[in-house]
Amino acid sequence: MKIIKVAILILLIPVLIRAQAPNFSLTGKIGSLGAPAMAYIDYMDNGVGHEDSIALVNGNFKFTGHISGYTYARMALDHTGGGKGKAVYTGDVIYFYFGKEQVTISSKDSLQNAVFTGSKVYQEYEAYNKAIGGTIMALTKAVNIDFNKGTPEQQKDTAYVKAVDLRFRKKLQDRTDKQFQFTKEHPTSYFALVALSEAAGSKVDVSRVEPIFNALSQAYRETDMGKELAQRMAASRITAVGKAAPLFTQNNVVGKPVSLASLRGKVVLVEFWASWCGPCRAENPNLVKQYQTYKDKGFEIISVSLDHVKENWLEAIEKDGLDWIHVSDLKGWNNEVGRLYGVRAVPASFLVDAEGKIIGNGLRGEPLNKKLAEIFN
Repeated sequence: MKIIKVAILILLIPVLIRAQAPNFSLTGKIGSLGAPAMAYIDYMDNGVGHEDSIALVNGNFKFTGHISGYTYARMALDHTGGGKGKAVYTGDVIYFYFGKEQVTISSKDSLQNAVFTGSKVYQEYEAYNKAIGGTIMALTKAVNIDFNKGTPEQQKDTAYVKAVDLRFRKKLQDRTDKQFQFTKEHPTSYFALVALSEAAGSKVDVSRVEPIFNALSQAYRETDMGKELAQRMAASRITAVGKAAPLFTQNNVVGKPVSLASLRGKVVLVEFWASWCGPCRAENPNLVKQYQTYKDKGFEIISVSLDHVKENWLEAIEKDGLDWIHVSDLKGWNNEVGRLYGVRAVPASFLVDAEGKIIGNGLRGEPLNKKLAEIFN
């Protein structure tokens, strides 16, 4: 029997090797950049995040890997050795889709001016963006240009700022409308799912989104993005104000399970955050103040982290002085509680009363403070 098991294992080895063999490559040529220039990539595959980095040699770099289908990537190029963080947030960075392809990315000077060849998926992505009016990044760049057309005096004028903001919001709404239209007109396109997922937003209008979603290809509905959108629709039904807060259990910082049910009888803020989230960290001083004010009156906070690196999570808790309950499964955006609650952006929060019903959604800053004062004072 042991011999047979060994023989079966030997037969399976080539299958396992083939399953993990690279099925994509991203080959770049950006001018003649060399040390200390670095290229960084982050991409999602079937709900799992991947990252890689490589030094440029005479402008050349190459990433390879294995993906299950279409994937969304962020690529950043550090020209001067400032590190990944600087490259991603203030440097030369692009966002794009690709598939099981051999893609070439080339430019004389930067990623932002690069030309893609060998990628049918990227061509589909470009056509999709053209149909809906551009990417969010492109619209944000355009509004900054619009604002900077004003004189210094105009830029200080609230009426001028409001006019620029209204134009920007109209373009965003036009883009959302076109995304819904694109989804209806191209139900067999992967980018119909991309469009619907983004247009649906965090607070999904299920009556509008669900019929369109059900008309999509079943194969796309069963992708991780499709499952996440289905979960978001389900969450919209069960996380509205007045509904019983969905129960969950997740491990705390020392690996001990903590349940929301165990906090029944207290007013609980279920707070979704992450160590890398600037707005989350900016709100923490206010949460600390509110917690100190009301914790002895029956207020509790359970923070659900969307981190995937435990050290970063623990460091942020200590640095910000967050003396309440913290849980995480360290799965990043795939955090099971986050998916249960339909969280698509952080910070996000749900205020739960002593009976376990949701009494506030997305409260932070002064609106949260006012609500807590009403409850406890």
